[in-house]
Amino acid sequence: MSQCLPVKKSLPRLYAISDVDVLVARGLDPLDVCDAWLEAGVRLIQLRAKSMASGSMLTLAEALVVRTRAAGATLIVNDRADIAAQCGADGVHVGQDDLSPADVRLVVGAHAIVGLSTHTDAQVADAVTQPVSYVAMGPVFGTSTKITGYDAVGLDQVARAAAIAHAAGKSLVAIGGMTRANAASALAAGADSVAVISDLVGDGTENRRGLAERARAWMTTTV
Repeated sequence: MSQCLPVKKSLPRLYAISDVDVLVARGLDPLDVCDAWLEAGVRLIQLRAKSMASGSMLTLAEALVVRTRAAGATLIVNDRADIAAQCGADGVHVGQDDLSPADVRLVVGAHAIVGLSTHTDAQVADAVTQPVSYVAMGPVFGTSTKITGYDAVGLDQVARAAAIAHAAGKSLVAIGGMTRANAASALAAGADSVAVISDLVGDGTENRRGLAERARAWMTTTV
């Protein structure tokens, strides 16, 4: 099986995660949020829809692909390689207990972007031997939006993970508790990109214009 291209095809500094459970809980429509992000210049979005039925998730993913492709943006699907393949998304992100990156590539092909979550030095060292495009490390600062079973790993861990990933030609994404106040420190520690969930949407009271302004502020923060 072909390995992935050495995607140190650099990732955008801001990696926006559209967590459907989070958005719905805050009364936000995932398509409206995506439109606001793309309008603001966000060019890397992940669809995470843990609780959504497969058919509904595919419909949503197809609509997101149309939007991201028109904007020249990249869409990654969390966990579901089958959905990513069916909707024509750009890649898949998996965790330690999901399909292996090699198995994901059997579904989405050699040229798709494949990311893998890691939480320890040993997991990072193993990840870079697999056909991944990037490695994600976290939770860096802790998070309330995803239960990982791991404590906050901190910036020293990000620095070690970045060194391992970069030596192997992979990008590193920092995730977990990212805010505009702390994102710069994760980037300074060596992360190529920061993945953001809650701080991009706030408490759900902002309209599309407000969401776009929030995303623009994030874009400035991560330059």
